[in-house]
Amino acid sequence: MKHMSAEQKSLVQQKYKSIEQSGKYVYVFACHEDEQALCQLELRTLLGADAVIEARYAVSVRRVEPSRSPFLKLRMDVAYEADSLPELASQLETLTVRGATFKVVFAETDTAVSYDRQRNVERELGLGLRGKAEMRRPEQYFAVTELGGRWLFGEGSYGEAVWLQHQQKPQNYSTALGTRLARAVVNIAVPEVAGTRVIDPCCGIGTVLVEAMSMGIDIVGYDINPLAVRGARVNLDHFGMPDVVQVADMRTLVPTHPTALPGSPEPIYDALILDMPYNLCSVLPEAEKLDMLQTARRLARRAVIITTEQIDSLLIKAGFHIDSRCTVNKGNFSRQIIVCV
Repeated sequence: MKHMSAEQKSLVQQKYKSIEQSGKYVYVFACHEDEQALCQLELRTLLGADAVIEARYAVSVRRVEPSRSPFLKLRMDVAYEADSLPELASQLETLTVRGATFKVVFAETDTAVSYDRQRNVERELGLGLRGKAEMRRPEQYFAVTELGGRWLFGEGSYGEAVWLQHQQKPQNYSTALGTRLARAVVNIAVPEVAGTRVIDPCCGIGTVLVEAMSMGIDIVGYDINPLAVRGARVNLDHFGMPDVVQVADMRTLVPTHPTALPGSPEPIYDALILDMPYNLCSVLPEAEKLDMLQTARRLARRAVIITTEQIDSLLIKAGFHIDSRCTVNKGNFSRQIIVCV
């Protein structure tokens, strides 16, 4: 095991203590270097401003299903803490395993641990648990890690790469968002699923719609192009999802509740995701871009704008406040993800 210096250990302990002493969740995540900014923005949104987010792990009081994020690999529900491994093992003598079989997995966080050491820790703790160890299909997973000089143990939950399954859709085109990016964008736009109404007013072939609906999000889509809407319907049907798309120019959509009082319009939607046209074949006039953004501002309280161009001045002119942002690179192609309120 590669040990941290006393200064490094003290820093981690201070960060870790900033999290409440009960109800802690440790997350392990991974991302490509081109997606680091996107990953950090998504995790800050999902896990909260008080979360501790490091290079490959995060600690938060928020409980998020790992399958929501394309980056989260494992969540540990911390139930036991100790200053040493033997002390932790003694605490686990009172643990009741749910089901007949279990597996203990080592989660690497702030300390590099050799493969052999990880397996030894798993065996040492597993031997003290009541139940049968099962490596392939256990009924219950447990996770263990050493973080900030303390040993942590709790139930573990793995993330499922749902977004990966959605890559195999019948309709696609070259400039459409990738499913991994689309899922992260949805999470940035909608950190809380329950009761949130969402709109994608330029939905294309429905990549964002599919990711949102797979998470149980209430979303509708529109597009001015009938061929795109037809493709979105084919894709939604392919995944057994309802038809929530219509042909419409977003600028014609009714922006407020019918019952809103005059002079104080209430947006219909809580969040909006707008993937701006890329101007690859023709240049979209500035006035038309501004018109789209002004409509977006009227439609929803919170918006995530995806663009390949510099549009900050237009966003401000449309009445938006830029809250946060990141850039995602893919070869020579760059997209800005801009969170506006």
